[in-house]
Amino acid sequence: MTDPGSHDAPASPALQLSEVGMVYPNGFTALSGLSFQLEEGGFLALTGPSGCGKTTVLQALAGLIRPTSGRITVGGDDPASANHVACCFQDPRLLPWRTVLENVCLPLQLAGVDRADGVQRSREALSRVGLADAASRLPRELSGGMRMRTAIARALVVRPRLLLLDEPFGALDEVNREQLDDELLRLWEEDRMTVVIVTHSLREAVYLAQRVLVMDSGPGALVADTEIAFGPRTDSTRTDHRFNDEVGRVQRIFRSERAS
Repeated sequence: MTDPGSHDAPASPALQLSEVGMVYPNGFTALSGLSFQLEEGGFLALTGPSGCGKTTVLQALAGLIRPTSGRITVGGDDPASANHVACCFQDPRLLPWRTVLENVCLPLQLAGVDRADGVQRSREALSRVGLADAASRLPRELSGGMRMRTAIARALVVRPRLLLLDEPFGALDEVNREQLDDELLRLWEEDRMTVVIVTHSLREAVYLAQRVLVMDSGPGALVADTEIAFGPRTDSTRTDHRFNDEVGRVQRIFRSERAS
C-alpha cells in the first residue's frame, strides 16, 4: 500500500484559495473568507457536516461556479481555463446507452482525440481500475462499485494533474468503499497527481489524505487544517491502534474548534 505522507512538496501550489466567498442569488452564503493552498502532488481531504460548503469549494475549483469574492487559482490559472483537471461525483453520471468503453472514451472524443488513440487510452484506463473485461457492457449491467470504477477510469483517461472527488464512494457498502479507497491511493501513487476529495467520513479522510481540512457551517468556516502523521497504509492499517488514535486526534480537534 502507499504512504500519503511520502512526497516532497514542491515550491509552487497546485491550487490556492484566498479569502474566497460565495453568495448564491437567493442570498444564501455558502463560503466566507476561505483560504488554503495545496502543493503539487498533494492529497487533501475536505470534510465537515452537510451544508458547510464542501461541494461549493470543489465546484469552484473545477470552474463550474465562480466565487463572488476572493480569488482561486489552479496551476496558477483561473479554474475556468485550467487544463488537466478531472472530476468524479457521487453519481457516476454514465450515459446509459453507451458501453463502458464508450463512456470512458467520451472526454477524449469531445476533445477531438483520434479515435484509435482514444480507444487505446480508454482500454488502458479500464485496465488500471480492474475493468478490462467489462469494456463492452452497459452501465445497467454493472454493480455500483463497477460504475464508480468506470467514472474513475473516465477521469484518469484525460491524464489529469488535478483530480477532484465529491463523495465518490459515499453510496457504496463498506467493503466496496474500502477497496476503492485503496485503489485510489494506488492510482495517486502511480500518477503523482494532486487530489482533493470531499468526504463526510473522518476515518476515510485520515486514511487517504496527507492533510485534512475540517469545515463547519459558519458559513464555510475552516475550523481545522491538520497534517496526518501516519505512515504507509497496509492491509492492517484500519485496525491498527495508531491509525485509530490519529482518527481520534482529528475528531478531538474538530470538536474542540466547534466548541470554542
